[in-house]
Amino acid sequence: MQIRVYYEDTDCGGIVYHANYLNYCERARSEVFFNAKIPPLQEGIGFVVKDMSIAFLRPAKLGDLLEVKTALIAQKSASVQLAQSILKDNKEIFKASLTLVCMDSKTQRIAKIPQWAQAVFNTLPKDYNGK
Repeated sequence: MQIRVYYEDTDCGGIVYHANYLNYCERARSEVFFNAKIPPLQEGIGFVVKDMSIAFLRPAKLGDLLEVKTALIAQKSASVQLAQSILKDNKEIFKASLTLVCMDSKTQRIAKIPQWAQAVFNTLPKDYNGK
């Protein structure tokens, strides 16, 4: 997914504010569902971040065109592990590994990932090269 860096994304020096990298990753995860014509929250089932490890490698600046990539690492009955990378000019500037947990918003409990969501996650590449 491509994202253009706008003024609202930056600090007074034109550098992307650190929390916006997480927003870009969240948008990319939502786009995976939207591209499959499935809302990321349906039937009271959604996903929450359980844990995340991130690394800021290089800064992005006002006007940059970024590419956010998402890969499936592992899928269990109630959770999924993903890797996400943000690239600028085909160079990685940010990376994250995270675990999402399936939640039932009605019961506020962890739930088994439904078939429709499993199918969406299975469309993700196993690495950033689409393999």
